[in-house]
Amino acid sequence: MPELPEVETSRRGIAPWVEKQTVKTVVVRDRRLRWPVPADIDRKLAGTTIDRVHRRAKYLLFETASGTMLMHLGMSGSVRIIEADEPAMKHDHVDVLLASGKALRFRDPRRFGCLLWAEEPLEHPLLRDLGPEPLADDFDGDYLWRRARGRKVSIKPFIMNANIVVGVGNIYASEALFGAGIHPRRQAGRVSAERMNLLADAIKAVLQRAIRAGGTTLRDFSGGDGEPGYFRQQLDVYERAGRPCRRCETPISAVVLGQRSSYYCKRCQR
Repeated sequence: MPELPEVETSRRGIAPWVEKQTVKTVVVRDRRLRWPVPADIDRKLAGTTIDRVHRRAKYLLFETASGTMLMHLGMSGSVRIIEADEPAMKHDHVDVLLASGKALRFRDPRRFGCLLWAEEPLEHPLLRDLGPEPLADDFDGDYLWRRARGRKVSIKPFIMNANIVVGVGNIYASEALFGAGIHPRRQAGRVSAERMNLLADAIKAVLQRAIRAGGTTLRDFSGGDGEPGYFRQQLDVYERAGRPCRRCETPISAVVLGQRSSYYCKRCQR
């Protein structure tokens, strides 16, 4: 599914086109997403101005004076800017038509995404219990070390827990642990404060690199401009099992943790 860098790439791609734009109308072709699209979202959005587009975890938030539209891209969703009269395809479920003559189009073949409305978005049940943003100043190694005290869970599922920190998906968790030299099976509570500092820095670095590259190319993902990301070619361990480590040439290993494949170097990560 699209991860935090892909969602941030989409946000940056669409924000200049929709911020400060008035919504003319909303066309909902299919409300059957992960949760039904609210029946009155078209009425609530029409006539409002989108003041700001920002991101919380993997959710895109479209702020207006009367409330906020929450969008999640699910497993296969995408959002892009089109001409308002561009014909809709089979999986184009929602269009937000703007006064500029452009439209924001939400597409989701598998319908695992969502489009919801909230008057107080950060208090919405989907957002209120989330951990800090990994690129924010309040996320650092000291925070990770304090949250890990007494925890026996492996470090990889620990950093993938959205209540600990948001947006560290499977790909980026594997890459960050490699960058910090930490074995994905090591108990979170047994990682030292010094190594947690390395891990927090590695998480920030790998996400920032991915954002600069436009996200990780996945089968169903494209950015706000319709172009795919190109970070996959820079990956050090993810899906490289059996191939030589870029640092020491030891074959990359794979293990299943929390029902997710994890990739690591036996020599570089301890």
